Amino acid sequence: MEASKSIAHEIGGIQNDALRFGLNGVKSDIVGCHPLEIAYGTTLKSKEDMKRQILANTYGSALPLKMDLDKQILSKFRRPPGAIPSTFLGLEAATGDMEDFGFESYLNDPRESETFVPVDMHHGMEVRLDLSKGPACKSFM
Repeated sequence: MEASKSIAHEIGGIQNDALRFGLNGVKSDIVGCHPLEIAYGTTLKSKEDMKRQILANTYGSALPLKMDLDKQILSKFRRPPGAIPSTFLGLEAATGDMEDFGFESYLNDPRESETFVPVDMHHGMEVRLDLSKGPACKSFM
């Protein structure tokens, strides 16, 4: 579940477009993950594996496989990039994440801050359709 925290840098490629993507930094190459973030990720993975094993022992091995297929199908549903973000409500209901009380429940949504740069809808669709490279929005860098 641990994801790499580095951004691939291309020399002379479209990633070096400073006007579109902003200035590149090397902090992501130097600074690793926080130890608590790693521990939290392994704890979530072990809880999920234990839940899958309990479901497999109780209802048979077909139920965890069906749940994985449902997760894959529901995670692919997305809105086009623009003003309304994808909420993945069906995925949250299937995985049981609707009961989680995250920071966005009691703090402000990051999309409502003054420093948030809205997504360029045309560039976002180009990135999704693999017609262009780079992040869909400068705020994701």
